[in-house]
Amino acid sequence: MEELLAPMAGKIMKILVKVGDMISEDDELLKLDAMKMENPIYAPVSGVIKDIRVKENDEVEADDLMMVID
Repeated sequence: MEELLAPMAGKIMKILVKVGDMISEDDELLKLDAMKMENPIYAPVSGVIKDIRVKENDEVEADDLMMVID
């Protein structure tokens, strides 16, 4: 099981996956708006999206848990 943590503080702009999706390492999972820049967040591992802890427009801080990949 792998936890996907926010790399920086920002706002969740778009979530590109849903629970149960099969993903591959380096797939784009979501877009995070930080410092007026859109930052793509990529999967650190291949697996299945087990849990999504954020919603679009949520504000996150660095190291907040965003997703769990199994």
